[in-house]
Amino acid sequence: MTNQVRVLLVDDQTLFVESLKIVIDTRAPDLAVVGVAHDGMEAVNLAGELKPDIVLMDVRMPGMDGVKAAKMLHEHDPSVCVLMLTTFDDDQYVYEALHHGASGYLLKDMDPAHLIEAIRGARTAGVLMSPSIAARMVDKAYGNVDSNTADLGNDETVLPRLSRRDREVLELLVKGLDNTEIAQQLNVAMQTVKNRVSELYFKFDVPDRLHLIRLAKSLGWDG
Repeated sequence: MTNQVRVLLVDDQTLFVESLKIVIDTRAPDLAVVGVAHDGMEAVNLAGELKPDIVLMDVRMPGMDGVKAAKMLHEHDPSVCVLMLTTFDDDQYVYEALHHGASGYLLKDMDPAHLIEAIRGARTAGVLMSPSIAARMVDKAYGNVDSNTADLGNDETVLPRLSRRDREVLELLVKGLDNTEIAQQLNVAMQTVKNRVSELYFKFDVPDRLHLIRLAKSLGWDG
């Protein structure tokens, strides 16, 4: 099949990763598992050789862990989409993975059909999270809203980490521009915009664009 999405699987548990390969191979003809790695360094090396579109990777592995590997993969090729797939439902892992370039954080207990859909949409859907993680991030974000109702553009306690570029991108998001339009408006590459939007998700503890925009508006940012 032509135009298949190339997927690299990374997990130190051989039985799990081989079973996952079978699930993808049998249920998703539009996805092609091009390789399997068992630790972070092997993933980085294989990605350089195989040029996958998506890397589906565990967090905790012997040697180099998934978070460090995600950082290296993103530095070597910003276009590669890294999805973390793990049993560790821990906020710190989520923050670190997204901060270092991962495009999603999924849990291994998710339905196989939902996982396949997540892989298919990974390159266009923004940051992907398992529902339990997304709900927790939203609860935290909206909890902050209740106690911080000052104007978003002026309150440094609400936005202590926003750079000038963050603010520019956020303003255009609130105005309803998509990534392509933002890239054109700011005269930067599409991947630069995607990275910046992912950083905003991380900084505001929200799972997706819709929640980011709603939160920004609730804090007084008017596009």
